[in-house]
Amino acid sequence: MAISIEVTKREKGTNDGLRAAGKLPAVLYGPEMESTPIALDHRQFERLWREAGESTVITLTGLDKDHDALIHDIDIHPVTGTIRHADFYVFRAGETITVDVPLEFVGSAPAEKSLGGTLIKVMHELEVEVLPKDLPHEIVVDVSAIVDFDSVIHVSDLDLPAGVTPTADPNDVVVSAARPKTDEEMEAESETDDADIASVEVEGEKEDKEGDEGEGDSEKKED
Repeated sequence: MAISIEVTKREKGTNDGLRAAGKLPAVLYGPEMESTPIALDHRQFERLWREAGESTVITLTGLDKDHDALIHDIDIHPVTGTIRHADFYVFRAGETITVDVPLEFVGSAPAEKSLGGTLIKVMHELEVEVLPKDLPHEIVVDVSAIVDFDSVIHVSDLDLPAGVTPTADPNDVVVSAARPKTDEEMEAESETDDADIASVEVEGEKEDKEGDEGEGDSEKKED
């Protein structure tokens, strides 16, 4: 699905005024393009960001010509979580790009559902090399292949679209399953947790006692 958003050129040093007007300051750049300050509708970009992420080609319209780009980076306010700035990477025609593509886990793992195990998702995204026209929005991982605790899905087992090459080792684990814990293991973990809590409490009492003794010495000196 093609995604596009209209942008306009902006003057540097006008970010606060743009944000007050509901615009998002951004910049676009690439190997054949100088860094260009732009602005775009803030709400529209947030919707686009949720839909596209960093693994979808976006067409930027409204300039001298349309530019196909990827969202390369965003700056998010640490308190409010509001997007404050965005970077767009305009790639060269025919250029292979390296992108992290999210993994979409589907299906039901018998090792988890029937055997009571825990599904371990080692990876949540996969870095790939791909031409922009072949870039998938996500990579589907069918966990129904995890039938027991010896079952493992490796990078080499993934069903990747044509033209998509992973940069990871083919033997890297994507997902596996862990056996359910025995009563003995759960009891041992509980005892360890209790011991840790007791240790913290004793240490706290020790610090309080030392603090009281220090205050007593100070009072004697003052006398």
